[in-house]
Amino acid sequence: MTAPTLHTERLILRSFTLDDAQEVQHITSDPDVVPTTTGIVELHLDGMAEDWILSSQKWFESGSGAAFAITLRKDGTFLGNVELHIRNHLPYNDAELGYWIGKPYWNCGYCTEAAKAAVAYGFLERGLDVILAYHFSRNPASGRVMQKIGMKYWDYFPKDVEHLGVLEDQIGYTLSKDEFLESC
Repeated sequence: MTAPTLHTERLILRSFTLDDAQEVQHITSDPDVVPTTTGIVELHLDGMAEDWILSSQKWFESGSGAAFAITLRKDGTFLGNVELHIRNHLPYNDAELGYWIGKPYWNCGYCTEAAKAAVAYGFLERGLDVILAYHFSRNPASGRVMQKIGMKYWDYFPKDVEHLGVLEDQIGYTLSKDEFLESC
């Protein structure tokens, strides 16, 4: 069982396959990409991209999330990842949105387009009530993606998460299903 394929104007979001491992490893080894997000620190090591891809398939099968490979519609070029991690431990259905994209594709609107499709999938197909997202305070570009898809500032979390040996400040955003539906 794999995540569904989502189509946008310029992108196809699809399940990862082991054939994507080399591209995942390549993008996540970029010294400009790694500092921008948690969760990819070790994906550049041999075998880790494959393990991560297999784990992402298990997330979907277990209902705990969905990870999508972001690819260009015109030629299938692999750009990055957008994912929803379902948080089943709370009394309502929510998920955390995450994404990363290769540096050559920054500032092209691809991440915003992919995140918007993932959010729509979460609300319309997975029945989520709320989607949360966080970005490092030193990465305002990620925050702009969140704002462009309609997310609202939630809170500032100083020294909230350790990343590459540094305690990072994070800024949280949230979007409810009602807010999403009002914007459609």
